[in-house]
Amino acid sequence: MAEETKNNAPEGTAKKAPAKKAAKKVAPKASETAPVATAEQVEVVENTAVPVEAAVPEKKEITAKDLLNEGLDEPLKIRRAKGSKNISAGIVHVLATFNNTKVVVTDKQGNVITWSSSGKCNFRGSRKSTAYAATVVTQDATRRAVAHGLKEVDIHLKGPGMGRDSAVRALQALGMQINIILDVTPVPHNGCRPPKRRRV
Repeated sequence: MAEETKNNAPEGTAKKAPAKKAAKKVAPKASETAPVATAEQVEVVENTAVPVEAAVPEKKEITAKDLLNEGLDEPLKIRRAKGSKNISAGIVHVLATFNNTKVVVTDKQGNVITWSSSGKCNFRGSRKSTAYAATVVTQDATRRAVAHGLKEVDIHLKGPGMGRDSAVRALQALGMQINIILDVTPVPHNGCRPPKRRRV
């Protein structure tokens, strides 16, 4: 009986030993796979940490195209004009008098691309010479010139009206690159005799 118990004891221990070894073999696999699972969990946590709705939207920069299409029902289409194709640089002539404001956009050679005036923009009477009218007139003329590819401009200002500064600011607001601003108002140098004084 003692021999049987001795024989049974080793058999029992022998049977238990493989089970422990198997458990040891399984344990490392679990430990090896554990970091991968935690990494995936970390990635999932990182991805779900900031919900899409709570994310701060990026501020969209306002481009010249957005400014040009502002207030228009349909986006401005680029049209091809005869003799005025793909003009990237030009001259903006602003005539600001006490009664009116006129803007003419030409190429470097002086060929007219577009033009606009206060009367064309539905200003009447004393409103034609205001600074706001000059802004609207400049935007109207420049929008059409941009349709021909205009990007860089030289500004030639003529006259003592209130629309001088407003025209320059309107061009800057449209995103045009201004190279130079010239005052080409004619100044007499004792040439012609001035008109007689006005009698009121």
